[in-house]
Amino acid sequence: MPMDAQRITSREIANITGKPHKDVLKAIRAMEPAWEKECGRKFSLTSEMIRMPQGGVRMIPVFSLTKTESLFVATKFNDEARARLVLRWEQLEFEQAINEHLSHQPQPHLLLETERDILQRSDEIRQEQIATQNAPADGCMTTKELAELVDMSFGKLAKILVKEGLLIFRGHHYYLSENYSGMGLAQERVYQYYTLKGEVRKTTYPVWTRLGCQKILELVAE
Repeated sequence: MPMDAQRITSREIANITGKPHKDVLKAIRAMEPAWEKECGRKFSLTSEMIRMPQGGVRMIPVFSLTKTESLFVATKFNDEARARLVLRWEQLEFEQAINEHLSHQPQPHLLLETERDILQRSDEIRQEQIATQNAPADGCMTTKELAELVDMSFGKLAKILVKEGLLIFRGHHYYLSENYSGMGLAQERVYQYYTLKGEVRKTTYPVWTRLGCQKILELVAE
């Protein structure tokens, strides 16, 4: 895999450079028009699950950037922040070279000897299954991400979409209305979480395709 195929998220950049993530997002969005003009594409916007200090998790929007893209954005950073990012990329490339070398070496067979090992592997299998289920939703945007793009709260945008008939609210969750099912506006994303008792639960929520994003942006603009 070429080195430039590696990616780093805006949240990682924030941690490396010591900048607030919101400031990194702002810098990336400010640089995106110039990048799109020269390269013909926008930066990749996705989401990441973070754990909350009081318990539970939530999804936040993050940009996923290649080395070239991240160093382009870093031209707006100060010297120290740029240096930290460059050193991080050197570390990533070194680690990748080591991993590629080790992948060609014979590995000993690992036995799941403890209950902890078994539970960890079971969780990994569940995550792999969820990733497979969510593959059709790759590249889609959540309602929260769209709300942030139009400088609106999630609740306000959700109310608009319910009023327009795109979403329905049922059982503490939002779902795509059956009237818009099969129109290519949204995909279903599976989300796994843990209860306070440590039990695994799953739920689903709609994420918006490019066509769905366009429709929602048109509704908001009216």
